[in-house]
Amino acid sequence: MDTRRLYSFVKIVDAGSITRAADILHIAQPALSQQLSALEAQFKQQLLIRSKRGVAPTEAGRALYRHAQLILRQVELAHAAVDVSGRAPAGNVSVGLAPYSMGAALALPLLTSVRERYPDIVLHINENFGGVISEAIMTGRMDMAFIYGAGPLRGVQFEPLRTEDLFLIAAPGGAAPPGEGDVPLEALADVGLLLPSRIHTIRQVVEGAFQQASLQPRVVGEIESVLTLVSAVGADLGAAVLPWSAARALLDVRNLVVRRIVDPAIPVKLSLCTSDSQPLSEPALAVHDLFHELITEFNESEAGSDSRDKNSR
Repeated sequence: MDTRRLYSFVKIVDAGSITRAADILHIAQPALSQQLSALEAQFKQQLLIRSKRGVAPTEAGRALYRHAQLILRQVELAHAAVDVSGRAPAGNVSVGLAPYSMGAALALPLLTSVRERYPDIVLHINENFGGVISEAIMTGRMDMAFIYGAGPLRGVQFEPLRTEDLFLIAAPGGAAPPGEGDVPLEALADVGLLLPSRIHTIRQVVEGAFQQASLQPRVVGEIESVLTLVSAVGADLGAAVLPWSAARALLDVRNLVVRRIVDPAIPVKLSLCTSDSQPLSEPALAVHDLFHELITEFNESEAGSDSRDKNSR
């Protein structure tokens, strides 16, 4: 199969127009149409529906588009592997980090470690929702991600690395229930909460815990931006619910109340997510190993901190 035809087909679908794709590829439109006709003849299927508004893939076209992305990604990885053979890992590596997770605490150390150990690796960090990230991994547009959940999910594999309880984050003397230390879930029934939208795992887990306790969370705002969340909580516009690692990162910039939610505790799992069909490239494997090192260091540091806290009591 001519991979150039596959590449052209992907560009046509992305552009939604043969004319626009021809401009992007810098080739004549008749030549591009000829490549498309050759593909349709090879597969004995109509791949695109043509209209005055442009083109759209048929069911067969959508199937070919998904496979073409994977094939082209593999070709790209093969070229990269040959180019760097015998040298230090080099190339582009894309990493996804779920917002409102310890990914925020890992981003800078990961970037620093990559720059120090593998200066020829260009790291692309993307913070987005788990569903969006896992889809990018399935289609080969992202190498790995640190996200909530432990699967199973078709097309990707999950490597559970950490489980954390959720904490209530509030302004001092503000939205949090009176008292100190752990706070029972029942006491949060009247607390105005600032949560991400329902597509986010944190929101789903919180609502699930409330539902099991026959309670209804009082959501006063939906915020996707961590910076906006910090400002809103600091201004006492509501309280947030976050895992400890994310909460600890907020304490570095704000004086906030942090209390573990109990009765019941609400655990969330964080996993390293990769494709189950595409092997990682050499530079991606190097970043994968750095991920493990940083998680281990984070866990050991946290365990040491807990031990010191117990001894001081």
